[in-house]
Amino acid sequence: MLANLTSFASFGLHCERIAVEVGATKGDEPGMHIVGLGDTAVKESKQRVRMALRSSGLKYPSSKVITVNLAPADLRKSGPRYDLAIALGMVIIDGSQLVDAHAFEDMAFLGELALDGSLRHVTGVLPAAIACKEHNISTIVVPKVNASEAALIKGLNVIGVSSIHELVDVVMGHATPEPALPPPEPEPNNRTPNQIDFADVRGQEHAKRALEIAAAGGHNVLLSGTPGSGKTLLARAFSGILPPLNNEESIEVTQIYSIANQLPADTPLIQQRPFRLIHHTASGVSIVGGGQIPKPGEITLAHRGVLFLDELAEFPAQVLEVLRQPLEDRQITITRAHGSVTFPADFIMVAAMNPPEFSAGNANKIQKRISKPLLDRIDLTIDVQSVPIEDLQKAPGVNCETSTQILKRVNSAREKQFERFKNFPISLNNEMNVKHIDALCILQKEAKTLLKQAAEKMDLSARSYHRIIKVARTIADLAGKKDICTPHLGEAIQYRQNIGL
Repeated sequence: MLANLTSFASFGLHCERIAVEVGATKGDEPGMHIVGLGDTAVKESKQRVRMALRSSGLKYPSSKVITVNLAPADLRKSGPRYDLAIALGMVIIDGSQLVDAHAFEDMAFLGELALDGSLRHVTGVLPAAIACKEHNISTIVVPKVNASEAALIKGLNVIGVSSIHELVDVVMGHATPEPALPPPEPEPNNRTPNQIDFADVRGQEHAKRALEIAAAGGHNVLLSGTPGSGKTLLARAFSGILPPLNNEESIEVTQIYSIANQLPADTPLIQQRPFRLIHHTASGVSIVGGGQIPKPGEITLAHRGVLFLDELAEFPAQVLEVLRQPLEDRQITITRAHGSVTFPADFIMVAAMNPPEFSAGNANKIQKRISKPLLDRIDLTIDVQSVPIEDLQKAPGVNCETSTQILKRVNSAREKQFERFKNFPISLNNEMNVKHIDALCILQKEAKTLLKQAAEKMDLSARSYHRIIKVARTIADLAGKKDICTPHLGEAIQYRQNIGL
């Protein structure tokens, strides 16, 4: 007898349908053999399944030669997610439970078995649920702890079970599973209980203004200032003036964290924009992603959020250089011997560094680490000055705007951009290419003259030239202006100041 069940394998954020075929024959050397290009965790499934079935009071056909085929055989499979499908296949071919093999043709199974038969949390459930909809599979069976994650996909029947024994009771009609419910709708804000408010940051009005522009247009920022001037505090407060994730973005971010096994069991849906702080000891692989079976790195975990690089001048040059292409393309492609995987990487980079005189190396060494092409991809450079004592001694909230007040202006500017780009495959000013700039960024005559003079004086590259226009467009949006005027362009040029590199 043969059993044919469905599961899914993850490749980046994409899932491939996997047929889990289980068959048994008589033979001189009984045992289980798993074929189909599985990794060690897949091959060890036979020990977990054998013990789980026996612990659950279910028969394991130990007197037969059992073959488990994971098809298609040329796709590499990893992880313990196939345990549940393999175990149910064993129950079907044994025949003692009178389970109808045809009852599972419209179902998919994911779950790792413990030795007592209970089911553990597995990764990549949300991408698998999305794949079910794409393949017209109506029902997915997952561990109960993953049920809310799968229930995010509307129209999909989700069955959450706590053990293989419970699953058998459900399929035989002896038990009715509780309906899996998605998490509640996200709150209409982007703040966490411990979020730093801009009202808590004393002084630094120039830096706050620049960060407001960055949030409104999705621009990259470099904060340069003496130690203790508040660069890290400003960076941490920055995510509080970014608009909240919409439902589509929340699903997208949750997929990434599910694949990376960083989705908390009690948080089936990521509702806050990610904030990833990278230490200068991080390797290039940890930042962009990698591995034999590629996993997302920090730039993908920061997707739709903020990537904060503290002490930028201390990063090795080869590590910083891997950021150049993702900053331009807003995605990263990782190529290995078994194929290529593309992960999204659409983030706002906020970097902080001490001026050369306060850094471990001199200016010449810093120039070798932070290349001109990387600096070209930074839209705003901000000189963060030490805070005067008078500002530090002010009462909390005095003459200080809150993050909520700033966020209202950011939202207003973004609404103008959404309207402007409604017929284009982009949504923010930072995403514009040269064609978009030529068509949508109208410069007044005086502004063109000013930009020409600045480009010649500052020896700007073509990339820097166009990035100034993008920032000026955002400044005009914040001011509620249709055209880019000279003051908007002048402020944008100011943010491309030489920071001593």
